[in-house]
Amino acid sequence: MHKILAGLCLLLPAFAQDKLDLGVIGQIKTEAFDNSKVMDHLEYLSDWYGPRLTGSPEFREAADWAVKRLGEYGLENPHLEKWGTFGRSWTLQKYSVELLEPRYSLLAAAPLAWSRGTNGLVSGELIQVDVSKADFGHVKEYEEDVDKFIQKYKGQLKGKIVLITKPIKNVLTPEETAQFRRYTDADLAKMADSPEPSAMPTFDIKHLVVPEDPDEAREFLGHLPFAAIMKLYNGRQDVMAKLNAFLIGENVLAVLRDDGRAHDAMVFAEAAGGYKPNGQLSPPTFVVTAEHYNRLARLLEKKAPVRVQVDLQVKVPDAPVDAHNIVAEIPGTTKKDEVVMLGAHFDSWHTGTGATDNGAGSAVMIEVVRILKALNLKMDRTVRIALWSGEEQGILGSEAYVREHFADPATMHTTAAWDNFAGYFNLDNGSGKIRGVYLQGNDAMRPIFEQWLHPFHDLGVGTISIRNTGGTDHLSFDAVGLPGFQFIQDPLDYGTVTHHSNMDVYDHAVAADLMQASAVIATCVYEAATRPDKLPRKATPKPLATE
Repeated sequence: MHKILAGLCLLLPAFAQDKLDLGVIGQIKTEAFDNSKVMDHLEYLSDWYGPRLTGSPEFREAADWAVKRLGEYGLENPHLEKWGTFGRSWTLQKYSVELLEPRYSLLAAAPLAWSRGTNGLVSGELIQVDVSKADFGHVKEYEEDVDKFIQKYKGQLKGKIVLITKPIKNVLTPEETAQFRRYTDADLAKMADSPEPSAMPTFDIKHLVVPEDPDEAREFLGHLPFAAIMKLYNGRQDVMAKLNAFLIGENVLAVLRDDGRAHDAMVFAEAAGGYKPNGQLSPPTFVVTAEHYNRLARLLEKKAPVRVQVDLQVKVPDAPVDAHNIVAEIPGTTKKDEVVMLGAHFDSWHTGTGATDNGAGSAVMIEVVRILKALNLKMDRTVRIALWSGEEQGILGSEAYVREHFADPATMHTTAAWDNFAGYFNLDNGSGKIRGVYLQGNDAMRPIFEQWLHPFHDLGVGTISIRNTGGTDHLSFDAVGLPGFQFIQDPLDYGTVTHHSNMDVYDHAVAADLMQASAVIATCVYEAATRPDKLPRKATPKPLATE
């Protein structure tokens, strides 16, 4: 009797599994590999339209193209959906940073977004100061450093061009690891292991430090509550605004900053603050590669007369602009009120063309719905694609969409659409092929993903990680108890070369990887839209207002 019961227990998982249609999956693979359009989507997004900073005319032009393309593929109601007033539009038109004395040199540099323009060429004496925690320090220590800096330099910076961070020495230390890499079996096995059990630590948000490495940062943020991430981000923004207000009041000509990632002609440029409509634009602020920044610092140490010329031309309309997400759908048949969503953030930074962050993810998601429509697959549930804006400023677009359509994490008042939501799939870690998926602590999804991904084992897919990963739009869904997932991707050179840099261009995208990702996600979306039940959920979170 015990043997019979044991045998029945072994059979139970098989009865609980979904019934995969391998014929459909074969069709999806054929369409994704033989008739791929994913690189064509990416070429338009990166080469034709270029950087897509939220609120900019360039974002809007690219978004209009995406709406048109989704309509051409037969999706219903492709449209731009307003989610609120974003803030300032900012468009980069022209810039240069040049060393004039003691010898001429064109410096490798890039401006930070939401810097004000220089109103033509300006030149001035260089001065070395230091706000040591300006980029990656604790928020509280950063604020203390800014206060000390203001006390020390008040009245001394008028007409100066300011080197505002300490130079990073030994930038040419030989690299011990390759800039381009794929996950090894050992790497993937480590991801698949559950982390050691530990109690949730208590923390002071001002004392959190986000790691600089993108992979480490995503895992770190994945362990934080969504509200804590936003407090961390907003805390840093507030201190940066305080520093910028002082520099503007001092009438500095420009600010030059180092960045530990910026070397070998790679310039990593994000924001100097000031996109919010009630804030100030920063002074003209540039990141300079470490090699050139160090040269300037060494010249100052030798008491050389150092003079720098900068030019920054930007377009910043006075009125705040609205922000939009791009939304379209394939209506379901028997359960059209239930929705499966797929998405990626559409916005980018401004120095490259936003190819791997996140034109690649957007191109893949456009390709997924193209594949589903091209094969005329009948799906019970409605499939909805959303390409988000404002992700780079704090996953604003997806958070606003979830709050409007499903639930507000502050109150957890839910809608009928929350009840009918089946699941969300996200792609936003560069151009690397999919190697598996993060479960976000949702163990009930393990057997489902194992089954869905099995037909792709020969393409390197199979790692199921219970771990959380942070820093992108699936968090908006997870924050209100909806099943939202980010895929594990090979890192390639995303963290070392392209992430938020001027090297984030089409040439760093790998076509075969994006074709593979398109087939994997199309399969997951199809299976989620046709399985008998919606995807299992974790426990519904408590309202943030009560925590």
